[in-house]
Amino acid sequence: MVAFFLSGFGALLCQIIWQRMLGVFAGSDTVSAALVVSAFLSGLGLGSIIGAKVADRLSPRGAMLAFAMAELAVAACALASKPFLYDFLAIGMVDQVESAAAIFALCFAGLVIPTTLMGASLPLLARAVATDLGSIAERLGTLYGLNTLGAGMGALVGGWFIVGHLGFVGALGLAAALDVIAAILALTLLASLSREVPARAVATRSVTSGPAPFGGLPLWCLLVFLSGYVIVALEIVWVRMLGQVGQFHAYLFPTILGVFLLADGLGMALAARMVRNMRDPRPAFFLTQGAGFALGALLLGALWWAMGHSPLADFMAPDFDRFGPTHLAISTAIIVAVVGPPSFIIGMTFPFVQRAVQQDLASVGARVGWVQLANILGNAAGSIGTGLITFHFFGTMGTMLLLAVVSLGLLGAWLWQARGPSRPWTAALAVATAAIALVMPSNERFWARLHGLPEQARFAWGEDRSGIAFWREHGEGQGRQPGRFFIMGFGQGFVPFLDAHILLGMLGPLIHPDPQRVLAIGVGSGGTPYGATVNPATREIRGVELIAPVLDALGHIARVRPESGVAALLSDPRVRLEAGDGRRALTQGDTLYDVIEADAIRPQTSNSGLLYSAEFLQQVRDRLAPGGIYVQWAPTWRVVDTFAAVFPHVVLLRPLNALIGSDQPIHLDQAALIERLRAPETLAFIQRGNPSITDLGHLVAGEVQVWTPQTARVDPPLTDMFPRDEFFMNHDYLDAYRPRPGWTTTSAVSRPAARP
Repeated sequence: MVAFFLSGFGALLCQIIWQRMLGVFAGSDTVSAALVVSAFLSGLGLGSIIGAKVADRLSPRGAMLAFAMAELAVAACALASKPFLYDFLAIGMVDQVESAAAIFALCFAGLVIPTTLMGASLPLLARAVATDLGSIAERLGTLYGLNTLGAGMGALVGGWFIVGHLGFVGALGLAAALDVIAAILALTLLASLSREVPARAVATRSVTSGPAPFGGLPLWCLLVFLSGYVIVALEIVWVRMLGQVGQFHAYLFPTILGVFLLADGLGMALAARMVRNMRDPRPAFFLTQGAGFALGALLLGALWWAMGHSPLADFMAPDFDRFGPTHLAISTAIIVAVVGPPSFIIGMTFPFVQRAVQQDLASVGARVGWVQLANILGNAAGSIGTGLITFHFFGTMGTMLLLAVVSLGLLGAWLWQARGPSRPWTAALAVATAAIALVMPSNERFWARLHGLPEQARFAWGEDRSGIAFWREHGEGQGRQPGRFFIMGFGQGFVPFLDAHILLGMLGPLIHPDPQRVLAIGVGSGGTPYGATVNPATREIRGVELIAPVLDALGHIARVRPESGVAALLSDPRVRLEAGDGRRALTQGDTLYDVIEADAIRPQTSNSGLLYSAEFLQQVRDRLAPGGIYVQWAPTWRVVDTFAAVFPHVVLLRPLNALIGSDQPIHLDQAALIERLRAPETLAFIQRGNPSITDLGHLVAGEVQVWTPQTARVDPPLTDMFPRDEFFMNHDYLDAYRPRPGWTTTSAVSRPAARP
């Protein structure tokens, strides 16, 4: 039992890190993430089939030995995954593959061996421990519950502590060690296990034959498939909504996943104690499945209502940054309250299913394998169907409505044949589910409330599979303010634009002597790419935005505010805005850019490390034309150190904290730049973006730090394998707006000072 707990812990650590590694290759957009998840689940499904075929041909001793060997092989794969998945696949192949089919195939090839071994582990261990027909369901429920509890602890402890302290490679080493310990524990049990293969395990009959008092195996596989679809789809809805509430930081998804798995495992453990004396497990299965969805929907609705009232409105309002300890504690408590209870109830279904299908000791492993395969297929369908299809075409509330229909179908199927005490309870659940479906708000009303939309205020919004964007006319405080622009729960600027966003976009085209081609990584509220249009000499401005609804929201703003900078941006014939992964865009094609710039992104945001790492900066450097420059915001000193470690020539402008990097000397005249920013024609351009701005020169009028190839450097602290700023609870936040001891500043036109 301890071995399977450790196996689940290690597996979740590996899954989190492998998905991050392959995200560099496949991209960070939702479609690419779904391809990686599909490849992972496909391997688990293949392992379930193989385990189902092999397990019942082995003795309990042979099955335990096979489980131990599988754990040792998974440990070896964990240790080898960084050179293979990251160095070879993510970095070496990223510029050679474009089609979704090829991306999936390569991700599957990279994961197929370890995930197949993981998928086969449950049928093998089930064969080893199943010695008595009367206790099979209890043992399997307890076994799988412990594995799920281990996985939940792997998500929570791994996400909050291990990955942030050890980095991805160190965490993989720990996962490998846990798998080795699991294998050793399994090997210590060999002497106590039988060498005899169950007599009927070699018979030539199908595992689906034989008595089926509660329905045949195919029927239960269908029910498990639907159950797996509902719970994973509900989990994805939780991530989307709770991500808005708690902001999508690096700890949010591991918390949701960990709470889900822990509650799921506890539900299995409780139900495992209930099944031994259960005469008919069918009522329990349908009631817990239906109650789990109904409770999940009600808790989501309660949170949606509470977000507009005190005390949540006071602490978790959308305009606030919610990264402090108090906000993290509140968001974690919300996750436990919303995710835990329905996950616990739905987790109880697994032992009930095992009680229904396990009627023969000779086919234990096969039946476990087929049920697990059905569950994995349901999980995959829920992940892909929700993440790629229903979110895209129906939105979050449309997805919940579909899940209500599926839940109603399951309850109705049981109500059709139910007898006895379960019938009125089933009918009550069906009525409650139908009522939930009828009172669900529209997508627009749902997201408007979560974004604090005042009455009578203008707004624009969009939602699809890639995420959510929302613009509302009022910002913080009283009275009319510039309209706040939100992307995935973050306040990502304003319309009219923030002065800093406009200036970040302007710096490259103003400093470069001939900025013909400009690439903007991230569009955001539009301020940065708008700033890039300042120079008439620029012929092409390409903006790549990960969240596609951002572009839809900007289009709506341009229509209702034709005088705005957004309208000017979208009507400029030089500008081409597209939805996609900016980092992946750097690897495709062979175009070189005179200026590349990045929209400001908070370093605490989940996956932001992919846009601050040394590897990303090297990709940027490779796509710059001779003499080209890259402009980026510097929120922390780790960002500065990493930037200076990659580019031989660097300038840091204050107080904006704008980094400018190039392979060649940067010819910057600070006084001339300030004068140009204050010129009447430039000021007119700036005020089209925001009429209230009267001066941008003060943002670059402070002290200047310069690096040349002779300036001392440190090793880059931010890498793809260790994004320290992203895991801000595990490291001091080195705010670049605060002076740093030991630094010497210098004028950009004087000799650079060396760093000690």
